[in-house]
Amino acid sequence: MDDITLAIVDDDAAMRSILTDWLQPAEGFRCLSDFGSVEEALLRLPEVKPAVVLMDINMPGLSGIECVRQLKPLLPATQFVMLTVYEDADHIFQALMAGASGYLLKQTPREELLTAIREVHAGGSPMTSNIARKVVQYFQQLQARPSQTPAAEDLSPREREVLGLLARGYMYKEIADSLGLSVPTINTYIRRVYDKLQVKSRSQAVARYVVQRKDSAPSRPR
Repeated sequence: MDDITLAIVDDDAAMRSILTDWLQPAEGFRCLSDFGSVEEALLRLPEVKPAVVLMDINMPGLSGIECVRQLKPLLPATQFVMLTVYEDADHIFQALMAGASGYLLKQTPREELLTAIREVHAGGSPMTSNIARKVVQYFQQLQARPSQTPAAEDLSPREREVLGLLARGYMYKEIADSLGLSVPTINTYIRRVYDKLQVKSRSQAVARYVVQRKDSAPSRPR
């Protein structure tokens, strides 16, 4: 079996060194490269084409989430795993909607990290237990009272368009640029979306959007 090829994107040089020291001698893994900025990763990763990328979120300039969102269409076969200190729901859902396949905390022990990389390479979506619990809780809360849950169909076409871009991981300014509108106008649309869906955050709106799209999808013929 071929080695799992990897790349690391993190502005913390010490963290990159630790991860490289963990991965390089491990049987079945081969670390191809590491990058200290999103800008460098965007330039070089399409050439490197690793099987798995370990991606930090909070970096100077563009974020790791934005890096995933831009690279995933260019590297559809590459699996992106967020390796970060953030475990709040907003970061989790933004990363997953941008195209990440896994979400782990940086304090994840070495053996657990290696197992998670094997899992994502095999088609899984590894998450630490706390992260997975947050995701499950969001979906359970949304599905608990379906008859009382406002539907995305109640939104205007423009509001649905804005919500769809939010679900794809776009930032407010990117949504404004994409639709040819001002950021204040986008803020107004997002407030209306929150009011109509009775949510208080981006992650709740995106989660409700994902659940309702799943519920409204036609069933597969048997």
